[in-house]
Amino acid sequence: MTKTPHAVVTGGSGFVGSHLIDALISDGYQVTSLDNFGSGRPANISHINSDRFISIEHDVREPLPDLEAVDYVFHLASRASPEDFESHAVEIALTNSQGTHNVLSYAHDHDAIVILASTSEIYGNPEEHPQHEEYNGNVNIRGPRAPYDESKRFSEALGVAYQQQYNIDIRTVRIFNTYGPRMRPDDGRVIPNFLSQALRGDDLTVYGDGTQTRSFCYIDDLVEGIRAVANAPQSAMAGEVVNLGSTEEIKIEDLAEVIIEVVNPDCGVVYQDLPTDDPELRRPDISRAGELLGWSPKIPLSAGIKKTIPYFKTEIDAKSFVGND
Repeated sequence: MTKTPHAVVTGGSGFVGSHLIDALISDGYQVTSLDNFGSGRPANISHINSDRFISIEHDVREPLPDLEAVDYVFHLASRASPEDFESHAVEIALTNSQGTHNVLSYAHDHDAIVILASTSEIYGNPEEHPQHEEYNGNVNIRGPRAPYDESKRFSEALGVAYQQQYNIDIRTVRIFNTYGPRMRPDDGRVIPNFLSQALRGDDLTVYGDGTQTRSFCYIDDLVEGIRAVANAPQSAMAGEVVNLGSTEEIKIEDLAEVIIEVVNPDCGVVYQDLPTDDPELRRPDISRAGELLGWSPKIPLSAGIKKTIPYFKTEIDAKSFVGND
């Protein structure tokens, strides 16, 4: 009889975590979600109706609950919205340091494979473009983004330390800008901001002159990449780090025009000052993911935006109804 693999997903009620859980359950996994519901939302996993899924309210800054036969730990827990970087700075720093320590210790006890979610933010405001995995970044360690950026860098360093000392199978994914359904409309990242503003009929807020660039990966492509990392042979992936993201680079001012055209042509654009340490350029070099995993994103930005709009429309309409009740 084939054993059902058991995956623990920290941050399981978050945007990325909930989509990953859907994919794991669809593939026959037993899944346990751990989330303190600080930024993740119970609604993101409320649709799951499976006897192979349980949700436990838990903060990874505390030792993880005792569970049996854990095969994989996907460590996604952490606030990732720029809106939270200052207001929840200590929580973020500790989630990605003490929380990662708890996850790695837990994986060591269970002999589990760890998929460690890092971020393109570890590259800071890059001086190399596109960003490849060997680039060490340009991060302001005392800036407003430092609690997130530096704690993610430390999270990776701690993973390396555990791998060296205890020979744990730790696989790190550096996630670039990702979007799709289940993002909070007030998330603070650019696509939720633009879609929320356009659906409300407001002008879109562009920070700086709008010439800064990003590349946006649709959530389904990202989850496929994370799954490929987890499923790869130990000989290929243990100890590796890979960028996961889209190479379809776009200026923020051009993204605003795309969303205005698709959602609401009556909207305009307003400009505000660029936040401190906001990166000027952001595009991953994903050649390593292609070589090791055969992975590359498939969903173009225009198609992904259209797939995302219905969710945001529902969210905005619900908030409008409540506000007018």
